[in-house]
Amino acid sequence: MTTSETRTRHLSIHVDRPTREVYDYAADPSHLPEWAAGLGGSIEEIDGQWIADSPMGRVVVALAPENDYGVLDHDVTLPSGETVHNPVRVIADGTGCEVVFTLRRRPDMSAEEFRRDAAAVSADLATLKRLMEDR
Repeated sequence: MTTSETRTRHLSIHVDRPTREVYDYAADPSHLPEWAAGLGGSIEEIDGQWIADSPMGRVVVALAPENDYGVLDHDVTLPSGETVHNPVRVIADGTGCEVVFTLRRRPDMSAEEFRRDAAAVSADLATLKRLMEDR
C-alpha cells in the first residue's frame, strides 16, 4: 500500500430518529441481520457469544457494553482467527442523529476490496436509516 492510499474512511448517515432509539436498536445483536448484511443473514447467541453466518463463514461478533455515549464499537473475529475492530458512533444531531462507521483498510486488503467494503458499509447504514425512519 502506498502512502497516498487512504487507510481509514469515515462513513456516515443522518437518521431522523432520536439518538437513544437508534442506539438501542443497533446495539441489540439480534437486530444485526436486519440491517448489517455484511454480518450475514442470521445470528444466534451460543454460550454467551454472538455467532453470525456471514459471507466469510461463521464469525463471532462482540459489541461494546451498553453505554450512554453512543459507542457501538464491535469486534468481528473471522474464521481465520483474525479480529477486526469496527468503531461506530451514534451522535446526536438536532432531533435526529448521525451514525458514523470508521472503516479501516487491513494491510492485506486491495484498494478494490476496500472500495467494496466501503460500499457494503454504506448500504448497511442506508438500511439502518430506512428501518429506523419507517418505524
